[in-house]
Formats: sequence, C-alpha cells, structure tokens
Amino acid sequence: MKKVLFVCLGNICRSPAAEGTFRHWCQNLGSEQRFFCDSAGTAAYHIGKSADTRMRKAAKARGIDIDSLRARQLCIDDFYQFDIIVAMDHSNMANVQAVQPVDGTASLLMMLDYPGSPMDEVPDPYYGGDEGFDEVLNLLDHACRYLHDQFC
Repeated sequence: MKKVLFVCLGNICRSPAAEGTFRHWCQNLGSEQRFFCDSAGTAAYHIGKSADTRMRKAAKARGIDIDSLRARQLCIDDFYQFDIIVAMDHSNMANVQAVQPVDGTASLLMMLDYPGSPMDEVPDPYYGGDEGFDEVLNLLDHACRYLHDQFC
C-alpha cells in the first residue's frame, strides 16, 4: 500500500482538496486498497478545524466530500510513515525540506510536477473569490489522476 501525504500551508484549502480528490480517483478507479492518503499543513494556524467552507462547497459540487477532514500540522513521523509527501507550492516544499530528517524515507514531490501541467504551483485560493477554489480543484483533478496512475 502506497501512503501519500498532501501538504499546504494551513491544511484547510489545497491539501484537504488534494486528499479528497485523490481518494475520489481511487474510488472511481477501484484502487482504494492500494493507497492511504492524508493531508497536513506546514503551519499550525488551523489545527483541528474543518476545511474552508468555500472549498468544501466547491468539492461537494464535484462529488468530493471533505467535510470530515480536520487540519493538522506536518510532523517528523510523517517522513517515516508516508512513502510520498506532495507539496502544493515551492514555499511549502521549502518548509517541508527544512524539517525533513536526514534519514526520513518519504519521497518529496510537487503537486503539479507532471507533463503538460499548466503551472508549477497550486495557487492558494484563501484570499480570493469562489472561482479560485474551482481553479484549484481543476488543477488537482489532473494532478491527482497523474499521481494515481504513476503509482498504480
């Protein structure tokens, strides 16, 4: 079983959406038993909080339920318990690398590092309008399918 951790800053927008989108692909493709996924934030801003209401609404409109997810912060154990840690942007990748133990076993990837990706980072929709949440979900849909297929 591959264990995948999606990481953004606060774990209330992008990373829970990535977790939900990846699970959605696994369910649709019948590969739930091959993967375990979770999400975390590099900062402790929202520990224990639900995903942003706007992201939950946008995800639900696509049949993706992230209502039960709660924010948590990335921890050292994650580098040993997960096979892959996927960062949403370069800033969060730098934050992940800053706490990565020398002997950590997880591979680090950027979410949009796939052939034909229109961007190199998943933008943070937090301070924007509703369209930003839809844009993020569009990006995550393609990226999660690619990631799934790479490890399936």
